[in-house]
Amino acid sequence: MMTDKSDHIADADRRNWVTIYAPKSIQPYLQLARFDRPIGFWLLAIPCWAGIALSRLDQSWVWSDLKFALLFGLGAIAMRGAGCTYNDILDRDLDAKVSRTQNRPLPGGAITLRQAYWFLGLQLFVGFVVWLFLPVLAKQISLAAIILVVLYPFMKRITYWPQAWLGLTFNAGALVGYATISGEISNAAVLLYAGLAFWTLGYDTIYAHQDREDDALIGIKSTARLFGKHSKIAVGLIYFICLGLLMFAGNSQANSIAEELQRQALYGGFLATGLFAFNLAGQIRLTDFNDSDQCLKSFKSNQRYGLEYVALLAIAPVLMTWLMQMSSQ
Repeated sequence: MMTDKSDHIADADRRNWVTIYAPKSIQPYLQLARFDRPIGFWLLAIPCWAGIALSRLDQSWVWSDLKFALLFGLGAIAMRGAGCTYNDILDRDLDAKVSRTQNRPLPGGAITLRQAYWFLGLQLFVGFVVWLFLPVLAKQISLAAIILVVLYPFMKRITYWPQAWLGLTFNAGALVGYATISGEISNAAVLLYAGLAFWTLGYDTIYAHQDREDDALIGIKSTARLFGKHSKIAVGLIYFICLGLLMFAGNSQANSIAEELQRQALYGGFLATGLFAFNLAGQIRLTDFNDSDQCLKSFKSNQRYGLEYVALLAIAPVLMTWLMQMSSQ
């Protein structure tokens, strides 16, 4: 059965670099933006970088790509923090009823609602500065994604699929990253976006199992509650769809480039998706959905899996060209 939540350390009480090194006066703000749990920054930035990497599947990155990658990293920090702040403002009463979240800065009283709004504005300003550097199409996609962000906190109140909405929200960066480099949204970009959205649906379902019992008591909906004892099979199927879409994304991108480079790009996409598939299959096999600690550990592993996927996509042109030259000698 699910481990009793009282056996777990509440979010705001976990020992981490924020509670150890940050000045006491700013710790509540860092916790509100989840600087004490930076995996969210990575999971928001990875789709942006994947969009860049897919658009460059036929060639190596150039210096401007690295500039945009750094901007996306900064934007991910600002906007993930803003999203968490906004979510906590809306959920402060609900968080007070869940053992894992009841000591967060707002329900715990470490900061006031007014202070939270000021901090939200500051983070949005940083995100706005990053937005100014983007091309027009990327700016338009970013603005459209704000609608998803604004509505996300309400999804768990009205549907058992808030994790699906989070997938659509969190991975809009794949379209932004692709459009920034290529100046368009191709079929490959849409397939990448859809595939990563299913990835988020899967890993956030695993994450939601930490709160399954508390959510049931207060009426919060989630795919963890929806799938219940069938979660391992459900998440396995979700990941299967994710990987299929990513495979089609690589194939579609390869078919859109010069014929003499198609084979290298195709093999590079297969290699990146193949490693991703190996990692996700291992995650499903090892996750005990009735163990909160195990669910959190499995969720965190997605940071490494996503970075490996992006890294292989990024180096695929050089790597596959070198391998094909070696095989022809």
